[in-house]
Amino acid sequence: MQRDQTKAGVLLAISAYSMWGFAPMYFKLLQSMPALEILLHRIVWSVVVLFALILVLRHHHKVLSALKNKKVVTTLLLSGLLLAGNWLLFIWAVNNDHLLDASLGYYINPLLNVLLGYLFLGERLRKLQQVAVVMATIGVAFLVISVGRLPWIALVLAGSFGVYGLMRKKVAVESIPGLYVESLMMLPFAIWFWWAMASPASNMLNNNSEMNLILIAAGVVTTAPLLCFTAAARRIQYSTLGFFQYIGPSIMFLLAVFLYGEPLDENRLITFGFVWSALILFSFDSWRAYQIKNRPVHRELVKD
Repeated sequence: MQRDQTKAGVLLAISAYSMWGFAPMYFKLLQSMPALEILLHRIVWSVVVLFALILVLRHHHKVLSALKNKKVVTTLLLSGLLLAGNWLLFIWAVNNDHLLDASLGYYINPLLNVLLGYLFLGERLRKLQQVAVVMATIGVAFLVISVGRLPWIALVLAGSFGVYGLMRKKVAVESIPGLYVESLMMLPFAIWFWWAMASPASNMLNNNSEMNLILIAAGVVTTAPLLCFTAAARRIQYSTLGFFQYIGPSIMFLLAVFLYGEPLDENRLITFGFVWSALILFSFDSWRAYQIKNRPVHRELVKD
């Protein structure tokens, strides 16, 4: 049973990070719209999609159970705000030609997850994992010293999503009901902004059907990878998630350099080199630990 849960978690993690990797292609379609207004559409249409899922899966009792628990509601409110901030910064970065910075942030994120798992979940930090975290730190420090500025987009994206994943792993609620409650608590703010402050571009009565379909698709683009991620986080160790998180930023990196033509200077390339090396080391360590854990034990029969 445990092995089946682990396999399911692995498949869910791969799916989540692949979808996140290609997500910038969707947001580029909305480049003419302010990031905050794209965010409100993400929230509104995510609630619609999740509500339909709740009805189909008959999870309404789980939602009610979560809403009756003050501790769960408080945690989901905080995690929802954190997630909304992460969404907003990511959208802004993509549509303002900072996709490479976003990619760096999500390269750093798995190494940060290892550290968070060690500090807050009691997961052991092996020696090679320690070295990997130090190497990534050196890469970021090099960029700060050489360029003279902190890569704040990368660090805020990595930190906010790392803490979000940690909070969701510790809260006692399943992935779909939890994400629905998070989005539901953000809905009043989104509707108020939509009504009071949004530009004409957000008014779906002013748009053609193609643009409206793109906006509605924000619900699927948002919920599908998050559902996979939160489901994966509850099935495998939090640090193990780091083994798969390079998929998303690798796709983003390739899109940024080869499709959108963002400049990759020497200093930034050196920083990426440190982070890539850290991830290679981390992946090797994870693979070796997995092999040792699953090595068959041969027992010899001892005759009296």
